[in-house]
Amino acid sequence: MKTLNQLKTAFLLGSLIGLCMLVGHLLGGPQGLLLGLVFGGFGNLIAYWFSDRIALAAMQAQPVNRAEAPWLVDTVERLALRAGVPTPRVYVCPQLAPNAFATGRNPQNSAVAITAGMLRGFPEHEVEAVLAHEIAHIKNRDVLITTVAAVFGGLISYAGYSLMFLGGDRENQSPLGAVGALAAVLLAPIAALLIQLAISRQREYAADALGGELCGDPRKLAFALQRLSNANERVPTDGNPAFNSLFIVQPLSARGMASLFSTHPAPEKRIAALLKQAEDMGFDNRRAA
Repeated sequence: MKTLNQLKTAFLLGSLIGLCMLVGHLLGGPQGLLLGLVFGGFGNLIAYWFSDRIALAAMQAQPVNRAEAPWLVDTVERLALRAGVPTPRVYVCPQLAPNAFATGRNPQNSAVAITAGMLRGFPEHEVEAVLAHEIAHIKNRDVLITTVAAVFGGLISYAGYSLMFLGGDRENQSPLGAVGALAAVLLAPIAALLIQLAISRQREYAADALGGELCGDPRKLAFALQRLSNANERVPTDGNPAFNSLFIVQPLSARGMASLFSTHPAPEKRIAALLKQAEDMGFDNRRAA
């Protein structure tokens, strides 16, 4: 399962590169791609270095130490040791909606944050499973992967928009070529966004699988996801929607065509995958964890 998810992510990243090349061809020149590389790359470089500070500040997260939250800090430390990564900094967010996320450009500069609502309303074994999922994101270097995807997505968008200002040789451009270029302007950024969201969803499956291993029983994470899904439908997370992809569950659920624009797989699909993993590990899914 882990290898399959990694292959899917590599395929999606490759699709972004292919889409970028296609747009460059339709635009008929290197100018748009060059602008995309300069502006998109520079913007994402800033995001890469400061993403943890931005995300933590957006969620009003406060650092906690062992004296303030002994069980929480000890659990994060134990899971990080089991995963073979440095212990991340631990934060608590004031939001009542239960949720959690990990951030940081690499395992050496990482942080795990959990909301007050989760700490108060969830049993410890489910909180542990959620923390294992976040440690898995750190282990898998998902922030780096999503940054690479964003670089290509931004490059594609800038390349499309540059056509409006640079245009190319419009006098010698055929009507069909003009239509194709216009389609690139309108559709390529949307396609890039869909691919980025697909990458985010695949990374969630990978983090679920590793998180299930780290906590010792994938059913714990499955039950936590079910509780999280139900709770977030009643109590929406108070935060910037731009950070939805960071959370273990997306604050707003999506169904049907809207699921294409979801940063996370459907909860029922994630739960089914975890229960299958538990079965493969020898657990009896007919019994509660």
